Amino acid sequence: MNVAPLLETVEWTDVRYTKGDHLGHFLAWISLVPVFISFAGFLSHLIFRRELQGLFFFLGHVISMLSTNFIKDIVKQARPQTCAMLGVCHSYGWPSNHSQFTTFFASYVSLLTYRRLGLCNGKFKWVGVALAWCLAFLTMYSRVYLGYHTFDQVVAGAFLGFVLGIFWFWLGYSFIFCCFPAIENCKLCRMFCIKDTSHIPDVMKFEYENSKAARKAKATGYKCL
Repeated sequence: MNVAPLLETVEWTDVRYTKGDHLGHFLAWISLVPVFISFAGFLSHLIFRRELQGLFFFLGHVISMLSTNFIKDIVKQARPQTCAMLGVCHSYGWPSNHSQFTTFFASYVSLLTYRRLGLCNGKFKWVGVALAWCLAFLTMYSRVYLGYHTFDQVVAGAFLGFVLGIFWFWLGYSFIFCCFPAIENCKLCRMFCIKDTSHIPDVMKFEYENSKAARKAKATGYKCL
């Protein structure tokens, strides 16, 4: 008699909630915030903007995630009893990867904004920071509410992400960002048009104004039908 193979799910995308629980449904989507940031955020940023700051940010996320998984394999703390119903008992729970990811993101974005190194430094610049922290806390709450982690596991992940986010920004601000001009001029960066915009206080405004100026310079050659 052939035995059916055991199947596993992709942990970050298979989020379950109790049928009819509207709050659980909402929090299940919130729990996917790291996925949205990773693929919709970083991937599109790396493809279309090609900035060294974004690459450094992304590299920090990868290292922090690997660090979290390394700690999980050492501590080997099981998830709460609800893991059987959710089908995630095969993985460890301490510290929470989702909490680590979102607090790393929020702390790094906060420091970028404070040091005026973000994409936008207008009067609404802190709205993005507030949104990042709101999503971080909602994600942490969702992991406990949905039964994927205990409170201690979420707090541990949040603390780890916060510390790693601050450390990664300090490392970049103190030692790496000053090398961006030299890195920008290397053959690989020139080939793929990877640039450094960390010296521009408000990148979005800079690009907007230069785009308009370039259009005006060519306006005489175009006529709308």
